[in-house]
Amino acid sequence: MWKVAMSEEVAKALQSVVERVNQAAARRPKTLPAVPPRLVAVSKTKPPEMVVEAYKQGQRNFGENYVNELVDKASDPLILDSCPEIKWHFIGHLQKNNVNKLLGVQNLFLVETIDSAKLADRVNSSWQRIRGASTQRLKVMVQINTSGEQSKHGLPPEDTVNTVKHIVTQCPALHFSGLMTIGRYGYDLTLGPNPDFQMLLSRRQEVCDSLKLPMEDVELSMGMSTDFEHAIEVGSTNVRVGSIIFGNREYPNIPSPEKTSKMVSEDAAKKMQHLTVSER
Repeated sequence: MWKVAMSEEVAKALQSVVERVNQAAARRPKTLPAVPPRLVAVSKTKPPEMVVEAYKQGQRNFGENYVNELVDKASDPLILDSCPEIKWHFIGHLQKNNVNKLLGVQNLFLVETIDSAKLADRVNSSWQRIRGASTQRLKVMVQINTSGEQSKHGLPPEDTVNTVKHIVTQCPALHFSGLMTIGRYGYDLTLGPNPDFQMLLSRRQEVCDSLKLPMEDVELSMGMSTDFEHAIEVGSTNVRVGSIIFGNREYPNIPSPEKTSKMVSEDAAKKMQHLTVSER
């Protein structure tokens, strides 16, 4: 009975999010690149069964924040058997000592959080070693700390062009796919467009101008459960949505400091969203 209810809830929630993604894309100005937004379903802390249910509904891109959890899910027998075409995105902070473990993940599709040239070098050399004779390059994004918060990972915005140039010219095993940001939680859209998203848009323009890259070839990963529609409307091509598809996250009784920080941030975002709605 639980599985039936879970299946129906995931299917209904996913369908609703997909519809909202498509509607938001239709509202984008025609001046933006006509790149269909990619929905990444963030399944962190959720059981493999929920991933499989979303996969059955047609979802293919899934994201995880923690290397160990991604490794566990990607190697889970149920997912391996039921989701042969799954595409894993790593969307959390990547420490250099976890690079080899992450790159060993089957069906790893995109690492969204390269935040230094040194990390890019480590990922590049590890991927060269792991792929062997294969010529397949690993897709990566460069993470930018657009809000300037110390609690957020990512490059200072002014380092964007140089870091992307380093990847493009010095990391032959990597394919630069775009820019990513988390941004400040709980931004009130009644104040105008999200400045973090605007910052990422401007950095993409700088990258394309400096390195002579076509705008449509540089993706923007921005927008999560509370703001993905606005993100798509202003140009996001990749949104990371978790709780409104899978339900609230189930953290252990004694979470790690990093998880505790995320819980506090998400709680603050919910409160801010409530205030915003109340003010309208």
